Amino acid sequence: MTRPAPRRAVLAAALAAAAATATATAQSASAAPAAPSGAAGPDAAARHHAGGGASDEAPVDYHGWTTLPDWLFGTHHGTLPLPGRRPGVVIGRATGTLDYTDPHTGTTATWESASWTSPVRRVPHPASELIASWNAHTPAGTWIQVELLGTYTDGTATPAYIMGRWTAGDGPEDIRRTSVDDQTDGKSSIWTDTFSIDDTTAGPLLASYRLRLTLFRKPGSHATPTVWRLGAMASNIPDRYTVPASVPGVAKGVELPVPRYSQNIHKGQYPEYDNGGEAWCSPTSSTMVIEYWGRGPTAEQMSWVDPSYADPQVDQGARYTYDYQYEGCGNWPFNAAYAATYTDLQGVITRLHSLDDVERLIKAGIPVITSQSFLASELDGAGYGTSGHLMCIAGFTPDGDIVANDPASSSDDAVRNIYKRAQFETIWLRTKRINASGGVSSGTGGVAYVYFPAHPSPGQRRALAAVGIV
Repeated sequence: MTRPAPRRAVLAAALAAAAATATATAQSASAAPAAPSGAAGPDAAARHHAGGGASDEAPVDYHGWTTLPDWLFGTHHGTLPLPGRRPGVVIGRATGTLDYTDPHTGTTATWESASWTSPVRRVPHPASELIASWNAHTPAGTWIQVELLGTYTDGTATPAYIMGRWTAGDGPEDIRRTSVDDQTDGKSSIWTDTFSIDDTTAGPLLASYRLRLTLFRKPGSHATPTVWRLGAMASNIPDRYTVPASVPGVAKGVELPVPRYSQNIHKGQYPEYDNGGEAWCSPTSSTMVIEYWGRGPTAEQMSWVDPSYADPQVDQGARYTYDYQYEGCGNWPFNAAYAATYTDLQGVITRLHSLDDVERLIKAGIPVITSQSFLASELDGAGYGTSGHLMCIAGFTPDGDIVANDPASSSDDAVRNIYKRAQFETIWLRTKRINASGGVSSGTGGVAYVYFPAHPSPGQRRALAAVGIV
């Protein structure tokens, strides 16, 4: 589970107020079940979702720039495409400078920069939300900024929205990685890591976008960030309280040997990184999958961790996914970027359509991290409720139920859980839910972290392409 930041609590209150007059109708409608009974955890919404349309379809478009031809196109201002086994983009020559006062350290420094702007990506279906993600190497004294330059369906342009300022490190030469609050133009807003249309029933949607990548370094330095993958998932998920259960398929009986780590045994550790425990579901899940791929921090990298703490790799993950503005480790793109700091790993944030998509990936040997919220009564065997929680799907039982490595467990040995397929599919894919107080809260609509090798096998490549990741 992850503690919502204050601004998300404010948003949840606003959504609840807006929905108050519709709550009774929503509860009685066939699409919305009555409020379940039973104990639950905090119910402030962990994520904002702006649903769109009444269609049963769920348009999702992930597009990534990752090949040498990708980096050759677009607009370069001082950047150069980098050929090789893992193509990317780097600083060739500085074309600008920025005096940046880090809001989290108070330090003002001058940085030189170069930028690359992607070609226009026209969204196949106008989108109500967009989440960018990236994979990069940032040596000490370098960082990157990712911006969204969008066009609405009415032909007007969005502001240049900052989707993240990111660096892998947190040393004295580095900025503090951060999301940026208070970005809005009255039509759309940025909620930590997510672009969202403010009112999908009245306002225009997102028709197309470009991503602008700016690479920064100390003036006179020859260091440079290297960005291997830049992409975005644009979607317009219909408002839904339930989803039809998918039929068990290709991954029935397949379980991947994903390591098991509990977040709860870290409760109270490192308050400066949100205090462990329920706040660390995201880095704990990320750590499991990173280690599944045979990667992870070295003993030297983890030497800062108190030696009395078990599983120091989880503490490492929390420290290096921490968003200093969000004041937590639950920034989705920051987790994907952290995974990709390990040799030959990629990380993508996307939405999947159903557990059929997850089965394709599991069958190819790729575990999936999912984001969901639920009351304790809505997921048999969990024993808790949550306003936002990450866990790893490691496989499926022969009957098609979920084998979940759920970090919200009392010990590493208790992390493996079996959850009913239909229940899990609903709590993960829905965009609206009835919370413990009888009001309406939001759901993530199928958000997933997908981590995979930089050079996937042919079978893995086919599975990734089948769920829209190329």
